[in-house]
Amino acid sequence: MDDTPTLASAPHQASRPRTPVGPAEVSRRHYSLATLRSIIATWDERKRVRCDLERKLKEDPYLIDDIGLTRRQVEAEIAKPFWQA
Repeated sequence: MDDTPTLASAPHQASRPRTPVGPAEVSRRHYSLATLRSIIATWDERKRVRCDLERKLKEDPYLIDDIGLTRRQVEAEIAKPFWQA
């Protein structure tokens, strides 16, 4: 959806390509404050967009048709966790 870095695409991962990316490994990495702010901003935007879609689906489902999405596509997007693109 956008080019904002995520934990999986952070620049530090490229220097250690064979490093597992589980929760324990992520907590040991050091990210710059700017990178963390960018990740949080991306997550916040995804949450906002998904909340807006959910509101539109409930209040006026015809708006969903107008933007070219199906009800199933919107429900699938709403169901995603905020960290998933």
